[in-house]
Amino acid sequence: MDKSRSHPETLREVQPFTFSQSSLQDFSDCPRRFQLRYLFQLSWPAPIAEPIQENERLTRAGERFHNLARQALLGVSLDALHESVLASGESNLPLWWQHFLQLIPLLQVGECRPEYSVSVPMGEHRLLAKFDLVQYFATEQRAVIWDWKTSLHRPPRARLEKRWQTHLYPYLLARTGLPRLGNASLTPSGIEMVYWFPHTPDQPERFLYSEEQFQRDEESLQAILAEINRRQPSQFEQTANERHCHFCVYRSLCERGIQAGSLEEMEGDIDAPGESSLDLNFDQIGEIAF
Repeated sequence: MDKSRSHPETLREVQPFTFSQSSLQDFSDCPRRFQLRYLFQLSWPAPIAEPIQENERLTRAGERFHNLARQALLGVSLDALHESVLASGESNLPLWWQHFLQLIPLLQVGECRPEYSVSVPMGEHRLLAKFDLVQYFATEQRAVIWDWKTSLHRPPRARLEKRWQTHLYPYLLARTGLPRLGNASLTPSGIEMVYWFPHTPDQPERFLYSEEQFQRDEESLQAILAEINRRQPSQFEQTANERHCHFCVYRSLCERGIQAGSLEEMEGDIDAPGESSLDLNFDQIGEIAF
């Protein structure tokens, strides 16, 4: 390794690297984006989508909704939280909050762990997930992973089904079980992933897991980590699908245009602002050794 460089150029120089659903998705969408963001750690001053102010507003609203949901599930006074919603001035937040209040009784059944995080090894690296909520039913030995999606426009189910989050989250929960709930074990068939949209609360997207899917996901994860590990600096090529460039901050650096894509188009395609960028506290993630 060239000690004069300020950043690594291959994954082999980062031991271990911790993969989230966002970094896996970035590599799948565009290897060059993965290299710029996670290896070079390059910040680039460009908007993700336009109009910029609306994008920033929805980012704040998404972050506030996630924080409100966490506090509500941890037992903070709903009246106090309601007051903070009214004081926020966010136009979407009151409706989202009202819909979430209607969901709370369903979420209070069984054992609930909001913002539950796990990290497990895979080869030389690690995989991590931060669940908005894990709901465990001891009698049935099953668990539901809830993920709040604050998109104003619902992505098609087929697109959600292909995204790494849909596969990584139940895979990791099946591997780890729930050690913080009496070391509760789970089989893949006892896990369900639910995307819940506060804008359309009666239309969640549910994905049942299975042993067969677990095996496929493990093979896919091992394959993509091995592929990233093999790549030389020049092999992190730009995506052939320039649609991904419309919502990438590096588009001007890669000479793929200057104008950002529209927020409406982005929301129907990928994570809403304020979701995939939610910070993880690595010191608080439970590490499971295998």
